[in-house]
Amino acid sequence: MQSLFTPEYRWLWTIALMAALFLPVRRLIWVLTVRRAVEKGGEENVDETERKRLLRRAGITAAVLCFVFSYFYVQTWFK
Repeated sequence: MQSLFTPEYRWLWTIALMAALFLPVRRLIWVLTVRRAVEKGGEENVDETERKRLLRRAGITAAVLCFVFSYFYVQTWFK
């Protein structure tokens, strides 16, 4: 068990942290984006297809953001 907490497994911890953060971060980004779109264009302009597009966009943004954060956070663990 102690071997899991060595620098050789830093990519495992990076992926694990990224996976744990992905869904809440994607949801937060998506909610904020939908609210902003409703404020700008009104409720009638944000239909279901637009919400799905914004969810895909939030997913990509969340994946990149979570990976970068996880990478740097885990790097500080093993210094």
